[in-house]
Amino acid sequence: MATSTRTIWKGAISFGLVNIPVGLHTAATASGVDFDWLDKRTMDPVGYKRINKRTGKEIDKDNIVKGIEYEDGKYVIVSPEEINEAYPRTTQTIEIQRFVPASQVSFVYLERPYYIEPINKGHKVYALLRDTLAKTGKIGIAKVVIQTKQHLAALVPAGDALVLNLMRWGDEVKAMDDLDLPSVGAKSMSANPREQKMAKMLVDDMSGDWNPDEFKDEFRQVVMDLVQKKVEAGKTETVLEPQEEAPNLGDNVIDLTELLQRSLKGKHAKPEAAKTAKKPASKKAAAKTGKSAKSARSGARPRKAA
Repeated sequence: MATSTRTIWKGAISFGLVNIPVGLHTAATASGVDFDWLDKRTMDPVGYKRINKRTGKEIDKDNIVKGIEYEDGKYVIVSPEEINEAYPRTTQTIEIQRFVPASQVSFVYLERPYYIEPINKGHKVYALLRDTLAKTGKIGIAKVVIQTKQHLAALVPAGDALVLNLMRWGDEVKAMDDLDLPSVGAKSMSANPREQKMAKMLVDDMSGDWNPDEFKDEFRQVVMDLVQKKVEAGKTETVLEPQEEAPNLGDNVIDLTELLQRSLKGKHAKPEAAKTAKKPASKKAAAKTGKSAKSARSGARPRKAA
């Protein structure tokens, strides 16, 4: 898939024993109106400062630490080194957890889309996954780490492309229990046949094919027209402005049939067999894992900030 945007992330899609080397490209762009803050007295740009809320004084970034409030007024300080040690290591993997019917995932969970582009001769396996998802009506639910944050994501076929749509976690979507909503199928809310017929006629009359080019940001256009008029009238001000690594993905030829067969066998293997088949870790890796486990046991799990 040709694209003019730069690759913002490189890694691999993983399901079973199959790995597809891919790169991510932003699929959306903000087109709103960006207002910069200016000091109306001097037309100097106004930036964000690090202010101590108690003293009101600006502080240097070297004196700022990250704290998580676990009770009112009580914090646990967490260093960047501790975060790196405790954080998931699979930072360059889109790890598919499950395939689910696309109809079961509500739009309210979808947050930000990225185009996925195959790299390093991964096109054939990419096409196989895309076409299989399209034919079965399924999407892949995956976990991925982007910019030091772990996300839930949906892997969705879209024409020639696979799209990775970052999702909100389940506890980030508010329940609808407190909303006064008409129940589906409630007889007291059912319209009479005439009303239903008229509503259907109206929907049919307003129906058409989806074409995103037909929908424009009218507010932005009005504001930019106003800006242009002020520029032409000479009503302008001069503002003086003060002055992760990608994995090494090889070009090895993938024996896709063998990987798929092994993945399927692994799903039905007994736990003992899977355990003995696992490659033993090196002494260095084992020591590192033990250190991480010890750190995890000794640390308290902070509550999520509101």
